[in-house]
Amino acid sequence: RIMRQDKIVSDVFPSAIRDRLYNQNIDTTQNPNHDDLLDPLDFGTSNMIGSAPLADLFPNTTVIFADIVGFTAWSSQREPSQVFVLLETIYNAFDKIAYRHGVFKVETVGDCYVAVAGLPEPDEEHAVAACRFARSCLKKMKEITLKLEVTLGPDTSDLDLRIGIHSGQVTAGVLRGERSRFQLFGD
Repeated sequence: RIMRQDKIVSDVFPSAIRDRLYNQNIDTTQNPNHDDLLDPLDFGTSNMIGSAPLADLFPNTTVIFADIVGFTAWSSQREPSQVFVLLETIYNAFDKIAYRHGVFKVETVGDCYVAVAGLPEPDEEHAVAACRFARSCLKKMKEITLKLEVTLGPDTSDLDLRIGIHSGQVTAGVLRGERSRFQLFGD
């Protein structure tokens, strides 16, 4: 259970945040033999009241939004499994590109992939990293849709990627609750 939980926490939170979650949980648990010590995601009301939120200001970041153009119409004519084949293929490729460029994936919301450069590790070249990531994603998107056209239908290659990029400061941290998540807030 602990190894599986560690994997989930590592997949959802940046490593620096993960370490702070574990340390905070250890610090706020009164009984060292208590099972909660093993659960970094236990944000019961008592733990939230007794501890400061995990949140930091990152003054130099670039946020990237990558939205699949034509996805709503395309997905309305597909089986659910086909929709997931497309999204899994694209998002897995973007995850690899993000790793190569030092970009952190924040989340996916439907057909929108949200990532950020410049956090959790500060990077003076955050805007450059974000632009390189975006350019690589545009190229990979075309490759993927052309390949998937064979199994997902001829109009799959008509899908495109629209990318928005914004540089500035963000507040980032763990929004605690039943489904704790790493979140960004800012202009």
